[in-house]
Amino acid sequence: MTITTKAAVLRHATDSHPFAESSPLRVEEVTLDGPGPGEVLVRITAAGLCHSDLSVVNGDRPRPLPMVLGHEAAGVVEEVGAGVTEVAVGDRVVCSYVPSCGTCAECAGGHPVRCADAQAANREARLVSGRRPFRDATGAELHHHLGVSAFSELTVLSPRSLVPVPDEVPLDVAAVFGCAVLTGAGAVLNTAQVRPGEPVAVIGLGGVGISAVMAAALAGAHPVIAVDTVESKLASAKEVGATHGVLAGQSAADEIRDLTGGGVAAAIEAAGHPAALATAYAATKVGGRVVVAGLPHPKHTIDVPIAALVGEEKAILGSYMGSSVPRRDLPRLFDLYAAGLLRADALVTANHVPLDDINTALDRLHDGTEVRQIITPNG
Repeated sequence: MTITTKAAVLRHATDSHPFAESSPLRVEEVTLDGPGPGEVLVRITAAGLCHSDLSVVNGDRPRPLPMVLGHEAAGVVEEVGAGVTEVAVGDRVVCSYVPSCGTCAECAGGHPVRCADAQAANREARLVSGRRPFRDATGAELHHHLGVSAFSELTVLSPRSLVPVPDEVPLDVAAVFGCAVLTGAGAVLNTAQVRPGEPVAVIGLGGVGISAVMAAALAGAHPVIAVDTVESKLASAKEVGATHGVLAGQSAADEIRDLTGGGVAAAIEAAGHPAALATAYAATKVGGRVVVAGLPHPKHTIDVPIAALVGEEKAILGSYMGSSVPRRDLPRLFDLYAAGLLRADALVTANHVPLDDINTALDRLHDGTEVRQIITPNG
């Protein structure tokens, strides 16, 4: 079965602004092969526009092109292929962009984000089944984005990419759990393992950073210091649990050390920028943890004084997707949201952006004026 669907296709990476004029994402009528064995057809209700999407558009994160973009989303199962038992038609689901196999050494060891099978599929821009089910009007194959390709009315995924969403969670909120919340909260709870009373700083207040602030407050950290270049985001962070806001700049680390009497126990870098990581490292106390959750340009490196690293016993920890186990962590996070303890809806600062306006939304993301915008491919 072949289906017709509207999708946002990236054919050439560009950093030409404004995106509303250069139109790097073209909304096209494409065809989509129905789900094969071990695959699922999902109608996308809501898709978050993430900085990782912008990094593909502007070329910071090179991906095979042309590609149907989008990796943070929620929707409803429309059809299941042969052998699928994990989900059923009508299920409300959130997408995970690492479709872990569950059986390899990394998955069995509790680290599904390191699944070699999933990483190979994502690197090659295909489903874990090996297929690329999207075709353009000429019949040419389109690449899949992180196993999801959410900027489309319909998409085909592996059931390994799907986690059920409880009825208490609206799908436009559930979408941001798949990347922003899972990554930010996971960086605090899984990677840094923040304990009550520990001082924490979060540098970079996009969707991941705001989620990290919420998780730090939930974990009982104190103080929780939010850092960003945009003053309005500092106010947003205080609304969800930050005790202090510090404008990013040369004096930010000094301010953080003054506020904490020597530095934080854990600094979460969520900006994906070397300057943010330098601030995080400088603001961390002796014996503290620096958690790197932001994805920078691949050419960026860090310069760390090795003697200080040894003598001060600081730890620098990478955190991909919050070191999470999606099928374990997402249900817990949904429960916290339903109980009013995790205000994930505060991330959504621009709701219901039509697919046709996606390039204008990219401009807002580039300008840093929004935390999370929700693209609604089906209106």
